[in-house]
This record gives sequence, structure tokens and C-alpha cells, in this order.
Amino acid sequence: QVQVAESGGGLVQPGGSLRLSCAVSGITFSWYAMSWYRQAPGKERELVANITTTDGNTNYADSVKGRFTISRVNAENTVYLRMNSLKPEDTAVYYCRARSAYGAVFWGKGTLVTVSS
Repeated sequence: QVQVAESGGGLVQPGGSLRLSCAVSGITFSWYAMSWYRQAPGKERELVANITTTDGNTNYADSVKGRFTISRVNAENTVYLRMNSLKPEDTAVYYCRARSAYGAVFWGKGTLVTVSS
């Protein structure tokens, strides 16, 4: 059974930092490209960042470039999202997604990030 579990969300003040984690089990983690998405209240889910399988190439939404960093540790079956200089508009539920080259997709249930003073 595949499990994708996000953690690390919470309440943070503007300008603060958080690190989200996504632990995956039940798949060969290194075969899967990993992504973070987010969904703010009343808005559609949007891609935040991607990281490829073994070469670790990354890309980011324009809104988070220079502030967020995605990384993965294949030996730990975990992907991270380091978020710095957080803004109120970063408030959302953050979701982790695993996707294989053959189209298999698995989602986590999300973790809430609230940026507020």
C-alpha cells in the first residue's frame, strides 16, 4: 500500500521560515518525480516546485523562486520543501505528489501552512 504523508505545516509570522517533509512508502521512491502543490482557500491547486528522480533537477513557480527550495533524500524516501521569507499569500494547504514515468500518481492528504501575524 502506497502512503504519502506530509508534515511540518503550522502557523508562522510573515518573513518566517518552515520546512515541510513528505515521507513516502510502498513505492520505489527513486523512480518517482516529486512535486509540491498548494491550494489556497477559494483557489485552484497550483504547482509550487518539482524535483526529478535521480539527477535532482528542480523547477519552481515564479511566485516562490528564490524563497523556496525543494530537495529529496532517496535513501530516506523523503522530499522536503524549505520555505523562507514567507508571505501571507503563501497560506495554503500544501500537498506532496509522486509521479512515475509511466503515469502512476500518488498524493498525500496535505499539511496546512498559515502565514499571519
